[in-house]
Amino acid sequence: MKTMMPIFLAFLLAATSAAAAGKTVNYEVNGQPYQGYYTSPSPGAPLVLLIHDWDGLTDYEVKRAEMLAQMGYAVFAADLFGAGVRPTEVKDKRQHTGELYKDRVKMRALLEGALKQAGEQGANTANAVAMGYCFGGAAVLEFARSGADLKGFVTFHGGLKTPEGQDYSRTKGKLLVLHGTADSAITMDQFAALANELEAQGVAHEMITYSGAPHAFTVFGSSRYREDADKKSWQRFSEFLSATLN
Repeated sequence: MKTMMPIFLAFLLAATSAAAAGKTVNYEVNGQPYQGYYTSPSPGAPLVLLIHDWDGLTDYEVKRAEMLAQMGYAVFAADLFGAGVRPTEVKDKRQHTGELYKDRVKMRALLEGALKQAGEQGANTANAVAMGYCFGGAAVLEFARSGADLKGFVTFHGGLKTPEGQDYSRTKGKLLVLHGTADSAITMDQFAALANELEAQGVAHEMITYSGAPHAFTVFGSSRYREDADKKSWQRFSEFLSATLN
């Protein structure tokens, strides 16, 4: 049975759909084709680099991108899987994410390539924040550890474990971690371990959990969607963007 979308969300998404002015962007990283999405309300708008979850760049990320564009931000929704690769089966999702988890050099190259492509679209990459959902959140933390020159890194119900041999000593921007306390896939032990790690390394951070929110609590229409946690986390994200970007 499909979950009925809350009325306020149905209204919001209809509005963002009607106002959508973005475009599909075909680009290459290391000779391989990728297909992202770019939207901007005005030249020179602050940039949000948006990283998709484990089913690739879909309508969900496009909706979030347009919500951000209406707030005054340029958004480049990256593609980390490849043009036309949008897995629907769990085994395929695990395959594509697993390949990148095992090849962190490639993951970083794809993130850097997406940021470069955003700049080529006219985005202000010197005034930018990266954010991601689930797998995308884990990728954003990878970007933070790489020393990417961004002002902030935000994860919604993303993977929080730090790979062996890595740390946050090169991180330049602030971190905002938005998590569900009821997330059984990414536990509160992992949440606490990351908090301890960031504090020990002197990385500016804010970490929030939402009671009763399971993994993927922001996904519209899903049985895991939690309206209260989604609204509160989006509001905090909005405030973070306003305070972090010029």
